[in-house]
Amino acid sequence: MKITIDAKLKETLPGLILGGFIVDVKVNEPQADLLSLLDDEVKKLESVHTPESIREMSTVKANKNAYRALGKDPNRYRPAAEALLRRVANGKGLYHINNVVDILNLTSVKTGFSICGYNYKAIEGEVSMGIGEENEPYQGIGRGDVNIEKLPVFRDARGAFGNPTSDSTRTMVTDDTAQFLMIIIGFEGKEPINTALDEALALLERFAEGNEVERFWM
Repeated sequence: MKITIDAKLKETLPGLILGGFIVDVKVNEPQADLLSLLDDEVKKLESVHTPESIREMSTVKANKNAYRALGKDPNRYRPAAEALLRRVANGKGLYHINNVVDILNLTSVKTGFSICGYNYKAIEGEVSMGIGEENEPYQGIGRGDVNIEKLPVFRDARGAFGNPTSDSTRTMVTDDTAQFLMIIIGFEGKEPINTALDEALALLERFAEGNEVERFWM
């Protein structure tokens, strides 16, 4: 797996690091043991987090600062981790989608990373990361048209398919997904990213018959 990073994006965000993996998975509805684990973890997070504490998490703060550097208002277009954490802090819990997406979301709220997750085989051609353009077509999951101008975005041969606020319907994880691509965008070195990847992989192995195919860094 290789992702090229646009020179303008790298210049604007010199501390940008991408870490991720491709994992063989079996997607299904979350079973009782996974739901129990999710509920327990969410209750712990709900008891310690407030909107103020979420804003002060280093991973959340770094992502919001990256948005500002690109000219995007992070309070109007919240990075996914902050949006999920605010939902947890308000006692609303996490959405239950499928076992793979639920594991991604759990890893996100535990670490504060806005994690991008895709059906790997729905991606066409080479992947690049750049800055969203004005009126660039994009259908977000559960959001309809998303304004991705000035957001950091992933593109393939067909166009933009992912960003840290909302991934696209075109590459979303469904019951037919056999290979899962997970990408973490970080600004504080490899170690915290690698820890998050290891935690996610352990859960995927346990609850989605996960088998790591490749791990990569950019």
